[in-house]
Amino acid sequence: MAEIVIAGIRISPDHFINGERVASAQTFEDISPIDQSLLGHISAGSSAEVDAAALAARQAFPTWAALGPQGRGVYLRRLAEVIERRVEDLAIVETTDNGSLLEASRLRVMKRGAHNIRYFAEYAEKLQGEEWDTPPANAHNRVVYHPAGVTALITPWNAPFMLSTWKVGPALAAGNTVVLKPPEWAPLTCSLLADFAAEAGLPPGVFNVVQGIGEEAGAALVAHPGVRRISFTGSVETAQKIGAAAARNLTPVSFELGGKSPLVVFADADLELALRNMLEQYDNAGQVCLAGTRLLVEETVADDLLERMKTGAGQLRLGDPRDPQTQVGPLIHPQHLKRVDGFVQRAIQEGARLVYGGRVSPQLGGLYYEPTLFVDPPAGAEILQKEVFGPVLTLQTFKDEAEAIALANNTPYGLAATIFTQNEARARRVAEAIEAGLVWVNCFYVRDLAQPFGGAKQSGIGREGGKWSFDFYCELKNITHRHNTFV
Repeated sequence: MAEIVIAGIRISPDHFINGERVASAQTFEDISPIDQSLLGHISAGSSAEVDAAALAARQAFPTWAALGPQGRGVYLRRLAEVIERRVEDLAIVETTDNGSLLEASRLRVMKRGAHNIRYFAEYAEKLQGEEWDTPPANAHNRVVYHPAGVTALITPWNAPFMLSTWKVGPALAAGNTVVLKPPEWAPLTCSLLADFAAEAGLPPGVFNVVQGIGEEAGAALVAHPGVRRISFTGSVETAQKIGAAAARNLTPVSFELGGKSPLVVFADADLELALRNMLEQYDNAGQVCLAGTRLLVEETVADDLLERMKTGAGQLRLGDPRDPQTQVGPLIHPQHLKRVDGFVQRAIQEGARLVYGGRVSPQLGGLYYEPTLFVDPPAGAEILQKEVFGPVLTLQTFKDEAEAIALANNTPYGLAATIFTQNEARARRVAEAIEAGLVWVNCFYVRDLAQPFGGAKQSGIGREGGKWSFDFYCELKNITHRHNTFV
């Protein structure tokens, strides 16, 4: 298959299996959301490529596992170093492929990829299982972590490289081997990751990439009997299919499935701080799983904040994500644009009041959708219940703390929540009461890799991050021995 070239950077469109590039007869198109130009044709994998990758990973597993955390850490640190050297290339390719802001990718997002790999390599080296005595039995217990085996990793298109390394890092550090399935709408930086793994000297079969459509390559991967762990980030509907396939082999799963997160502003909050964070929810054209898309504002300050939101949103610069002045870029794909606009049109039909936005930019056209805000959506409206994953926010008001909590929890999701108040006791009460895996108070998107990451309700199953990643990617074994029985 012909290489894809972006700004002089060469990217293979083919799979990476057992240390080699492998082409498929079938392909799919990859387009840039910036101008909908064709970037290239990507090999479309099937069960044959999945079988080959799973076999390579299974054969490489014993040797990779036997290296131990320190031995694996040598390779993973080299991989982190390669990523750091290629941050600029990664930023250019990912912006072209998925429309994310180039400045953000260059300055923050791609550097996190190296940090993810290095952090989990170092964590594995220090990981110690718990130990304790059982006095009545005169016995001692020790928990040890063992690699689980072949791991299937499926990543989304909104931050494909960073989120791949978030999974690849702990999976490899734990001693597992990996088959990565990149997103079909933005596969290119995951292909570069395969090149980086080869450059870092990872043994063949330890890290594999199978490109393809979810219903074909993805379905074959999650149903494969040789896979011992599945980590997926994406939609609830896809997770339900993966869960059903995994259940047939009793394969453990970790799911992060997005959200409909509340951003709660009390009247005593620092309103300037709250406003800046409200506008930040339009980041990456709203294509962020953690975004606080439901603005909940105490009614005594709601009119003031609404006017300031309208002014602020009107000042957001929508445009080419390669321009450093751009603040909101395009949506990822024509199909996704249709989906986002469908939510907007149905919200209008259901009686929500459109304050601004709600259309493709008349100046830019294409996939550039204006930042959008609804107020007063009727209770139970679709726009309050389902994840839009676009630059679309709603604003509701509340009278008191109890109503704020009730509104915050009135959704099937429970990934994240953000609270603004200067009352510490209230912050603690509300944070405890909201059903979410992550809660930020007077800040947003502060991430520490030691934190447990995951959601409640339909926002997912399980947690990853720090120790929790190794609880998932490892098999835990308890060893018990009696005291005073060894010579």
